[in-house]
Order: sequence, then structure tokens, then C-alpha cells
Amino acid sequence: MSRVKWIWVVCGVVYLGFFSWYTSFSGPLTEAEIEHYMTYFQRANADATPDGLANLRRFMQEDTGDDFVMVNVIDMYDQPLELPGVEASDSSDDVLNKYMQYMYPELFARASHPVLFGDAASSALDLMNAPNMHKWTRGAGMRYRSRRDMLEISTNPEFSGAHEFKVAAMAKTIAFPIDPWWQLGDPRLILGLILALTASSLSWWSTLSRQRSNSTG
Repeated sequence: MSRVKWIWVVCGVVYLGFFSWYTSFSGPLTEAEIEHYMTYFQRANADATPDGLANLRRFMQEDTGDDFVMVNVIDMYDQPLELPGVEASDSSDDVLNKYMQYMYPELFARASHPVLFGDAASSALDLMNAPNMHKWTRGAGMRYRSRRDMLEISTNPEFSGAHEFKVAAMAKTIAFPIDPWWQLGDPRLILGLILALTASSLSWWSTLSRQRSNSTG
């Protein structure tokens, strides 16, 4: 196989590996999976309301099998709550980082990551039928490869302990999913373009080098 072909094969393998990791191929949640997760959440959240459980079930039943984004609006405590594992010198951000120490590896393993993140530039500039909701600290959008991936993370036994740090750090939060969604900078598209450009450049360089070598020989 020529050097040019090897270049394209290697770039193609890299792209296929990334695409396979980044994309969900498992399809929507099955009824058996839905019942499994519902049983877990009912046991883990004894104070869950019927409306909350019904909303969770609907979220799973309407699964598209594709990726989605969880939009988060967050207001942090000025000082974190005093809970086990929270040190007197810890700020709310320090405590939230303890929560994310569990989350980041689990998210990365499932090709899930933030797509936007930032601190609030001011209090809410527009509120409608949302009293006492003007103060927020930051906002974020978390991309999950699938609803199944999100549920696998949240039902992991390690999550129950780490979740207490989130409770200690956040005064209030709103989180809701958006699906379908789109973005101009999908990593699969960006990586494909980068690899195509890399392969084209290396192929051109290899061909030019071979022609120069032949002409001087």
C-alpha cells in the first residue's frame, strides 16, 4: 500500500473510532429499561411527587435514542451548606468541584460534555410568571450522548454520595432537556474536516517529495 493510501486509512480509522465513541447507536430506551430506572428512582427518592415521577417516565418514553442537551441555570450559595465532606474553608465552587470529580470521568466515558458555560453577567433581565427567580450565578448546557447515558450516570451508586456536594453548593437550579437540538460546531463535523485537511496536506507533501526524489535521481 502506498504512503498516500496509508495516510487516508489512518485518518479514516481515527475518525471512525471517534464517531463510534461520540454517537449513540443503542436506540431509544426499552420498556424494560424504563421500568428498571423508574423502580430505582422511586426507591431512591421517597419524597418524589407523582407529577415528578410522571414527568420522568414521559422523558424516558419519548426517548429519540439520539443525543440531547440539558440546560442548567444555577444559583450558588455564598457559603456552602455544612454537610459531611464539606470543609470550613471550602467555597461553593470548591464543593461543586468535589461533585464534578465523580461526574467528569463518567461524562467523558460516555462522550458527554459541556457545550456552553458561563457566569451570569447580571440578574435576570426578563421574567414572566417566575417570582423570586431573578438571581442566578451561572448557566451551562451539558451534552449527553443519549438519555440512557444520563440515566446510567445518575443511577450509579457512587452518584448518591457525590450528589450531596451539589446540594451543598447550589441554592437553586433549573434543569431541562432540549431534544432535538443542533449546533454549528458538532465535533464529528469539525474532526472530519480537520482529518480530511490533514490527510490532503500530507498526501500532497508525500507526492511532492516523491516527485522531487524521482527528478533528482
